Amino acid sequence: MSGVGDADARLVWSAIAEPADEEASWLVGRLGHAEALAWARAADGDPVAATVALAADPREADRVLRAVGRWRPRLAAADPDALRERAARIGARPLTAGEPGWPAALDDLGWSAPHALWVRGDADLATWWPRSVAVVGSRASTAYGEHIAAEVAAVAADAGLAVVSGGAYGIDAAAHRGALAAGGVTVAVLAGGVDRLYPAGNATLLARVIAAGAVVSEQPPGFAPQRQRFLSRNRLIAAAGATVVVEAAHRSGALSTARHAAELHRTVAAVPGPLTSAASVGCLRLIRNHEAELLASPADVLELALPVGEAPDQDGAPRTGLDFRTREERQAYGAIPRRGAPAGAVAIAAGLTAEEARTALAGLAGRGLAAVAGGVWTRADGDQPA
Repeated sequence: MSGVGDADARLVWSAIAEPADEEASWLVGRLGHAEALAWARAADGDPVAATVALAADPREADRVLRAVGRWRPRLAAADPDALRERAARIGARPLTAGEPGWPAALDDLGWSAPHALWVRGDADLATWWPRSVAVVGSRASTAYGEHIAAEVAAVAADAGLAVVSGGAYGIDAAAHRGALAAGGVTVAVLAGGVDRLYPAGNATLLARVIAAGAVVSEQPPGFAPQRQRFLSRNRLIAAAGATVVVEAAHRSGALSTARHAAELHRTVAAVPGPLTSAASVGCLRLIRNHEAELLASPADVLELALPVGEAPDQDGAPRTGLDFRTREERQAYGAIPRRGAPAGAVAIAAGLTAEEARTALAGLAGRGLAAVAGGVWTRADGDQPA
């Protein structure tokens, strides 16, 4: 026996194996986390006995035995108590399958499911992950793409969906900001430890994400973001309830997220862009190849991600029976969140300019449909979004 409990063994594996390490996943699937860890430690000293222990699978045994060389350098430092202490120093906590708060949606990843999550933030991931939408796209985004990403995220957040993205520059950052502006929950999945809010230029934004939701990683604090880890973390983002690709170049990490989402049988949508824009090539290809639905408006995200029966009418309007004098009034009304918001946040969520939002809100207020107090706009008639 290993002498290490399952939860502790999962933490160790998250430290010694890279994300989606096939040999580690095979061994854990064959023996369980605790016994697999015991095998890896024993194999380091007695490879012959280790091979015998897996004699029923000689080909896999050879591969896994070679993989021990990858895990060996990290084994000595991968003490579960030390890992927990390192996380606690930055206000983070580990989370493993079977514990309260574990997002079961990640189990759909099968062999590539993470061994553990390291979390900063109080969001209940078990509740929010299945009720979420991933909004992803290019770091080299356009103003159009950032505007649409923020609007899609705001609409989703206002409807009670968590917005999942990667915390990167460009579309990711715009999505997180849109969710925050709507007063919603957002989750950033990092490619390194949660002690390093990367990229550094988004550190302030990611601190806000922690306050409103969570920043998570499948590797313990102390691990640096690396290229391969960015690609690996995309599969976790793809486990959201639906994925929207806002902008993606011909070769883009966002396209790998879309591919993972499709493999998980999640709905994928893409935002169309100009045929002349390099930032839209990937999205247009997804739509052309029928690999993604066309997102015709930000409100479409609700049909993609909300449970059946909760989605609004086709035009995205609240089911109020109210008559609006202008399109801008309809958009502004639908963008006012449950807890209210300043006019600037309503403008972002509604996809309006600041001036359009102010005019629309004034019109709503004049007919008793909206009210403002202390700079915060609310719906005055008591109606709230579904």
